[in-house]
Amino acid sequence: MVKVTKESVTSTEVTLNIEMDSADEDPFIDRSYRRSVGRMQIPGFRKGKAPRFIVERYVGRSALLQEALEFMIPETLDQVLKDEDLQAFVEPQIEVLEIEPVSFKAVVPLEPLVELGDYHSIRVEHAPVEITEEQVNDVIDRLQQESAPWEPVERPVQFGDLLNLQVQGTIDGDEVVNDQGVDYIPQLENVLPFPGFAAHLVGMTEAEEKDFTLSIPEDYPRPQFANKECIFHVAVLSVKEKKLAELDDEFAKGVGEGFDTFDALLEHVRGRLTEESEIEATRELEMKSLDGLVALATIEASDALYQHELEMMQQERARMLQNQRLDMDTYLRYIGKTEEEFLEELRPNANERLTRYLVMRKLSQEEDISVSDEEVQEEIETAITSAGENAQQMRRTLSSEVAKENVRSSILNRKVMQRLVEIAKGSEEGSQLPDTAENQLTDDAGGSTIAEAEEQPEALAPANNEESNEGA
Repeated sequence: MVKVTKESVTSTEVTLNIEMDSADEDPFIDRSYRRSVGRMQIPGFRKGKAPRFIVERYVGRSALLQEALEFMIPETLDQVLKDEDLQAFVEPQIEVLEIEPVSFKAVVPLEPLVELGDYHSIRVEHAPVEITEEQVNDVIDRLQQESAPWEPVERPVQFGDLLNLQVQGTIDGDEVVNDQGVDYIPQLENVLPFPGFAAHLVGMTEAEEKDFTLSIPEDYPRPQFANKECIFHVAVLSVKEKKLAELDDEFAKGVGEGFDTFDALLEHVRGRLTEESEIEATRELEMKSLDGLVALATIEASDALYQHELEMMQQERARMLQNQRLDMDTYLRYIGKTEEEFLEELRPNANERLTRYLVMRKLSQEEDISVSDEEVQEEIETAITSAGENAQQMRRTLSSEVAKENVRSSILNRKVMQRLVEIAKGSEEGSQLPDTAENQLTDDAGGSTIAEAEEQPEALAPANNEESNEGA
């Protein structure tokens, strides 16, 4: 019979020592035998037909036992938790102590103790959104710049021109820049290939060549170049400037899907700026409200719970890297950190994310906020409709129970955050909040922009002599 000893018990965690005897192990070893026998070719028996005692003699009981651990430990622990009337808040931490007979330790995180305090006293100021003419004009200027073609000019180079260059740069006799026919826009804030390079181009003319020496700052982020001098030879192959269109109705017709008049474009820009500012203001309001809730709350939770959250964040980062066709070991070598150092950097974010989850979860209980099956289905149907030609794929994606629970969680987070903001604003009935990052608690999101940022030409960059001598 399984022997269970409670090593330690607190209000948020129980540590169990679980010892099994041969009789406890036997059903699991039998399952291991049935899973293994079909893969074995034992002399004198057809594949998959050797009896268990022969298989045990052939591979050893310990081999079958080792394979059985995969399901023996979790199933045994599940039964122990039921017998002990314990509910693990997250997956327990397991440590195998012995193999024959099997014994293991399980650290079982229990429901955290969360007290929200007087959260109805939280107050956050919500300033009204105001859009200035300067903001509108900035967007119009950007649209004007983006739509303007580059045209050749016969004058000295100015900041903001588009240049085509030949550039060679050497440091201590080693070539660190070698670019032929590279496009470059000189700007004061452009620090490539080295800070100060752009200013040396101003005043040059097409077909002009120039030599100059540039001192690299001591605090330059690539130490192999810091506090050194780079000798440049530059040839200007061409100089172009943007030909800006008149800001009139014709200009408005060429923006996006087109606007009938310039006034209509201005109205659209003002509306989009207002919408984006309201989303950003709501995001800030949510953050301050949640910060206020966390500041008032007291939380008592198992250390294993925080460790579990850290491991979840590590797995999420690994999946993200995998999507970029990069494994964790390669990434760690690239950033020059050990796994332990990487985890310690993640730990504060993991702790903060768990804390926010726990207080939001408690608030949903205190305020009796829930999500009905009808709300989940309505959200799913909205997503399917929005998917357009990918509607069938979206329907399949959202058909699983896991997907539905994710949708339910998303809706619940949104409703809880809306309620928290209502409290923080001092209003019992608040208006519908725009969807923001904090509505998802941990997801990163941002407001849309009115116009895409201009795609910059290829920028000059010094080569890393430790890796290659190629120009950017």
